[in-house]
Amino acid sequence: MKKLIIATLAFLPLLSIGQVDRSIIPSSGAATLINIKDSEIFKTDNGITVILSENHKIPSVSFQLSLGADPILEGPKAGVSNVMGDLVMSGTAKLTKDELDNQIDYIGAYLSASSGGMYLSVMTRFRDKGLALMSDVLQNASFPESEFDRIVKQFESGLKSAKSEPSQMANNANAKVNYDAMHPFSETMTEESLKSIKLEDVKQLYKLIYVPEGSYLVIVGDITKEEAKAAVDKYFTSWTGGKAYKGAPLYSKPASGSQVAFVSKTGAVQSVINVNIPMDVAPGDPDQIGLTVLNQVFGGSGFGTRLMQNLREDKAFTYGCYARQNIDEHGSLLTISGNFRNDVTDSAITEILYEIQKITTELAGEEELETTKAAMAGSFARSLESPQTIARFARNIEKYGLDKDYYKNYLKTLAAVNKDDVLRLAKKYMSAENVNIVVVGNDEVAAKLKAFDSDGKILKLDAFGNAVKEKKTADISADQLIENYVYATTQTTSMKKAIKKLKKIKSYSRTTELSAAQIPFPLKMSEVWIKPNTEGSKLEGQGMVLQKSYFDGNAGGTTSMQTGSKALTEEEVTAQKKSFGIIPEMNYATSGMKYEMVGIEVVEDKDMYVLSSTDGKKTQLDYFDKVTYLKMKSIITNTEDGEVRSAEYDFGNYSMQGGLMSYGTISMAIGPMTLEGKVKSFEVNGKIELNTFK
Repeated sequence: MKKLIIATLAFLPLLSIGQVDRSIIPSSGAATLINIKDSEIFKTDNGITVILSENHKIPSVSFQLSLGADPILEGPKAGVSNVMGDLVMSGTAKLTKDELDNQIDYIGAYLSASSGGMYLSVMTRFRDKGLALMSDVLQNASFPESEFDRIVKQFESGLKSAKSEPSQMANNANAKVNYDAMHPFSETMTEESLKSIKLEDVKQLYKLIYVPEGSYLVIVGDITKEEAKAAVDKYFTSWTGGKAYKGAPLYSKPASGSQVAFVSKTGAVQSVINVNIPMDVAPGDPDQIGLTVLNQVFGGSGFGTRLMQNLREDKAFTYGCYARQNIDEHGSLLTISGNFRNDVTDSAITEILYEIQKITTELAGEEELETTKAAMAGSFARSLESPQTIARFARNIEKYGLDKDYYKNYLKTLAAVNKDDVLRLAKKYMSAENVNIVVVGNDEVAAKLKAFDSDGKILKLDAFGNAVKEKKTADISADQLIENYVYATTQTTSMKKAIKKLKKIKSYSRTTELSAAQIPFPLKMSEVWIKPNTEGSKLEGQGMVLQKSYFDGNAGGTTSMQTGSKALTEEEVTAQKKSFGIIPEMNYATSGMKYEMVGIEVVEDKDMYVLSSTDGKKTQLDYFDKVTYLKMKSIITNTEDGEVRSAEYDFGNYSMQGGLMSYGTISMAIGPMTLEGKVKSFEVNGKIELNTFK
């Protein structure tokens, strides 16, 4: 069945006395040295740099541990660090996961871990209990196999969802085009790499990177220097390990000319566009503050930036287009991103490149520059109210070797940035002729993108950023494929025998049990079909009907807990009439369905025929095993209320049921959620209560 539906700021008026000439930009006061209280810094014998920022206003304290290891190239096991990070909190030698979680909850603390370190936030009076738990996890994580299996399943679900999530697809493509293949930032977890990750890999990586040498422990809150030293000595100095992993220097890959990478998102009515500019700059570089000013003028945030004024306010191409700088010691990047209608995809890229060219050749306006710097100064001043900010400043000074007064002089440095500096930095770091363009969208926009590539070529990538093998021309027609699919489903060798067998089937019902990582209880999906064109579906959970649909060949409707009941529109009825029968594809030639053979595509190392079809309401791609001709996958895209909704269905474990080859498992990736299903029953010509679906 394919019919299942899954489902400001308040501005205050400013009152003033007298007249103000708002055409005159207020003059800035002289920027002075900021009085930032120095954090306490000390080091332990086992290699931890401790940074303390006291704040006794609230009776709580936090401990942020950042590991000192460099990024590691994971190769065919890409994603093992993600699995390890999620598994650290799964129990210790003394405590099971449930026991650990209960003890954390009992003291009202928050304790988390990742591949980059750990974080604890706890009330002052429970500080020792919280630190004892943090230290236990840090030094005695047990990595139980049952939890490993559970987390792997969660990642499997997430990867299936990622294949239909345009923003994630764009991020994966960015990783490939902006970093060399030997750079850890270029790696993305795939279904294949996840399958290769074993529990022992996780344990080995943990031993390699969870070591005290080179790590930073930032302590913020209600604790004195003496108490902090005593706590560190008690809970962290017994932590042991080898040398922190240090790899070769890493950089983002310089753009040489412009290249275009395209990721196909069938049925998309919008294109996700990322225009990337790798930058040779590191944290603490003398250019960093000026670059931040440049980025804010160009497209950092708000509606006044150049990108927003052009692409949103003037052209109405998008709701938002922004530029984001990521200045990292292992490779820095400027990324310009936004979502744009299909019909303006090429025009949007043209305008983005125009704005890059403009800011690298013309001085910034006095007003836009001063307004930007004033906003940045205000934001910086407000950030000083947070003790976490002070501690972060101290950590950056230590880690990146900054001048000890770097942040105290921030406002002076910011105020000194002028129009010439902005132009100089734009010329140094930005070029409209050296960009890496990533577009995720419908295939119809791909041909228009060649003009932006220096070589007139397009690099086609899959959802995980890997090069796509070009589709091969099919050796059979669409009608021949459908015929072979009918033979495979009925296990017959001629259409006459298949039709004879199908005539005996008057109805069927299928019940599937579904589960999802985001849902704490099982779901039951019921589907029925009655000859010639009546069908219904129902989704239930915890004794409630969550959603259901019904169609009798001429009319029908849907009901859900969120939207209530809706009758099918005339357009929807017309569309559904084109897909009927126990094997709908048999009637495509006469029902008005538009369909065509796309070609042969490799999916998980198997050749599959790809059939495209549309009923005028939705677009569907069906994938058939080239050997067995059974349907293994369907990708369905539907536009509803102006919103594009896409779902991917994977079918497996086929067996003969009621005279038909029927799938035994189904995986449904719908938006960010993946539902895994096992068919519990498939009955032919049984009793069906249609009223429960209406």
